[in-house]
Amino acid sequence: MHAIHVMTRDVVAVTPHTTIEEAAKIMLRMHISGLPVIDDAGNLVGIVSESDFLRRSEIGTGRKHAAWLKFFMGPGRAAAEFIHESGRKVGDVMTREVVSAQEETSLAELVELMEKHDIKRIPVMRGKATIGIVTRSNLLQAMASLAHEIPDPTADDEHIADRITRAVDKADWRPISFRVDVRKGVVHLHGLITTDEARRATIIAAENTSGVREIHDHLGLVDSYSGYYVESPEDLKAAG
Repeated sequence: MHAIHVMTRDVVAVTPHTTIEEAAKIMLRMHISGLPVIDDAGNLVGIVSESDFLRRSEIGTGRKHAAWLKFFMGPGRAAAEFIHESGRKVGDVMTREVVSAQEETSLAELVELMEKHDIKRIPVMRGKATIGIVTRSNLLQAMASLAHEIPDPTADDEHIADRITRAVDKADWRPISFRVDVRKGVVHLHGLITTDEARRATIIAAENTSGVREIHDHLGLVDSYSGYYVESPEDLKAAG
């Protein structure tokens, strides 16, 4: 999937000349946390978000610095803070260095950009035109809409066992002597693990395999330091 498949197409934007109050009202009315900023020529010139409204003189949340720190800050930084906290236009508070993506950008690349730059939204461009925006909510919607429940015609017991085995065998946390038994979509996991995280990861690998109806955990836990062996919770329960 790519940006064009998940993006919000009806982009609500403001200009650098839009007032702070109007931008805040739009965000509240539209239930959104950020807005692209477009200049008169239609070019993307910034992003304004909720975080830009946190430090404002109107609500008494402007930064207060000790006298000695003001000396080291210098007049330039002090002036920039005053503009951001007291400016009346979007252009005074917006983030000017915008991280954007193209319509063919993959979801994996979008997530990497969000994590790298610690941002929640990415405008999607076609040339110089903004054609959409991808937010974390869009990615959440994409995940929720995945058709995982659609039957896989090749998901017989043999294919299920093979897919689980391949998924687990390539992982660093794979159980020792790992074995999968499948009967009519019911999966039985066997092997030895050294951490509970490895147990959960193995179960998730099975859960993510198409055709799996039920999972039984027979993975035994071995303490990597003492060599002490503990049967799986399911086997202990069955033993009474």
